[in-house]
Amino acid sequence: MRLLILDRDGVINEDSDAYIKSPDEWQPIPGSLEAIARLAQAGYHVVIATNQSGIARGLFNVDMLNRIHNRMIDEVHHKGGEIDAIFFCPHGPGDRCLCRKPLPGLFHDIAKRLKTNLNGTYAVGDSLRDIEAARGGSALPILVRTGKGLRAIAKGIGLQSVPIYDDLAAFTAALLGPGIANPP
Repeated sequence: MRLLILDRDGVINEDSDAYIKSPDEWQPIPGSLEAIARLAQAGYHVVIATNQSGIARGLFNVDMLNRIHNRMIDEVHHKGGEIDAIFFCPHGPGDRCLCRKPLPGLFHDIAKRLKTNLNGTYAVGDSLRDIEAARGGSALPILVRTGKGLRAIAKGIGLQSVPIYDDLAAFTAALLGPGIANPP
């Protein structure tokens, strides 16, 4: 299986320190939806792994999160792409769960549910916690400069041997080449 794992906020859509609390607040990063479409057309199964502590903080509930995700899925479909699954952690930083990134629980869950090994699977994120979770889950971390990516780069730690791209579209172009789509 050709699998690719993406963080949501800061990779696919614009991030907000105030959280994305409704479908109206969800705004795609330019080129990200087209990148997901290219990946799907090239035979990749695209899976999302995202922390959503806004649920634990009482900022929105699971129903609202599903509405946000339905908007994202619809917009990706409109561009000709597919998101195969969304895995999320609803817990807050103090909840001591195993699924909240930087812990690799979401990655272990993805591997278990999809019955696959994540060795060689790219995981694109915009923060050090995404990089740490990918490493802990045996995936290959990729950092993008969008979202909190520039903050992670400015800290200058934990990014040894991690490829860095301007955004998801740039990573996708490097992976697939500059053409419209590559066959699977």
